[in-house]
Amino acid sequence: MSDFVSNSLVPEYIEKLIPYKAGKPIDEVKRELGLERVYKLASNENPLGPSPRALEALRAAMADLHLYPDSSGYKLRNALAERYRVKQENVILGSGSEGIMSTIVRTFLHGDEEALTSEGTFVGFMVLARAQGIPLVTVPLSNYGYDLEAMAQAITPKTKVVYLANPNNPTGTIFTRPAFEAFLERVPPHVLILLDEAYFEFVGDLYDYPDSQLYRADNVITLRTFSKSYGLGGIRIGYGLAHEKLIHQLMKVKLPFEPSSLAQAAGLGALEDDDFLQRTLELNQRGLERFYQAFDAARIPYVKSYTNFVMLDLGSEEKVDRLTEGLLRDGIIVRPLKGFGLPHCLRVSVGLDHENEAFLEAFLKRF
Repeated sequence: MSDFVSNSLVPEYIEKLIPYKAGKPIDEVKRELGLERVYKLASNENPLGPSPRALEALRAAMADLHLYPDSSGYKLRNALAERYRVKQENVILGSGSEGIMSTIVRTFLHGDEEALTSEGTFVGFMVLARAQGIPLVTVPLSNYGYDLEAMAQAITPKTKVVYLANPNNPTGTIFTRPAFEAFLERVPPHVLILLDEAYFEFVGDLYDYPDSQLYRADNVITLRTFSKSYGLGGIRIGYGLAHEKLIHQLMKVKLPFEPSSLAQAAGLGALEDDDFLQRTLELNQRGLERFYQAFDAARIPYVKSYTNFVMLDLGSEEKVDRLTEGLLRDGIIVRPLKGFGLPHCLRVSVGLDHENEAFLEAFLKRF
């Protein structure tokens, strides 16, 4: 049976696929190590929890759980269209931004067409492309960020989709307006740019940041999410913005009732929760500054971040593994980055003030 399954049913590219590995859950760490207190600073989750207005909307929506979701996502798509001053036809919803990524891969990538991205970026897109048997071309990072010049040079007649994350996960870096504009000029119109802006709220009003909504290029698909700044990672709700012709094709392929009615309601409530968003951004900035202060004093190399996490370059995989395991025994979960192609690096999410202090105390003691 095993030979039949591997040789006849499963394509070779699935056999070779390495799945995305999420950070360890708190309950699993408590159970494995017998700990009562565990702080999870591994998955870039919002330490304040979910948006209160999202919770209110969830409670109201629960009475209609016997009904299928609105397949068009009318209310949330309309609210997003109003916020970004576009038509509803320019908006698509999904189960997190990864849900829309999956729809994009299934819609636009076929046969021997290729996807292009950077090393040291979000592995979720890489998994989705490889799961379809799509050849994936990667370009090395430059100073922990995207090398858009090298990526432009790597585009070939087979290139169909270019994936860019800005800010980038897991390095926390951004590419600037001049770099992006120069890149746009060199991308052929038949090549789609998938621009993942999952962390864009944390960038703030930085002038040099190329907010994709300032460009509205016909071959750019923007992805954003409610998972990070609005604290809705557990319910999976994200959205995409693009030319209506691209959205029209994606709507044909996406799952009919994705996202769920609860996710749509939560997203609509969160979108109206400006107070919660402001508290999130203030807490995050305070946490980043505290991390920088401690790392500078201890002369620990880190990368300045435009997100809700900081990446440390510890020089070796052995040191990363030792510190990760040691912190785990102290009840603190951080993220080693071997799975992202950065085995010498470690990522820590910004938590509540006392969680940040607990991490720093344990980390500096073991460093």
